[in-house]
Amino acid sequence: MNSAEPSAAVRAERAVHLAHAGAHTLERPAPPGSKWPRWLRRGPLEMAACIVIALGIFMMLQPFALVLYTWSFVTTLAGVALFTIVSKFPV
Repeated sequence: MNSAEPSAAVRAERAVHLAHAGAHTLERPAPPGSKWPRWLRRGPLEMAACIVIALGIFMMLQPFALVLYTWSFVTTLAGVALFTIVSKFPV
């Protein structure tokens, strides 16, 4: 065995970590001394973007007010754009 190769236990531990990590390996957590305020992190703003998207879909499907239907596509598009931008923020 080459001395540069990790042992079987280390390789197994890495495999378990990768299996459990899944898509989370791409997340970039904010450093401990981050200057980002908590409300400006990914979690709260992704939730706000999802709410804006849901509001736009509700506006599109409601039968009561034409003005809500008129602005529904813009609202949904703004929510999708917000979600796309916010998904790049630190966790």
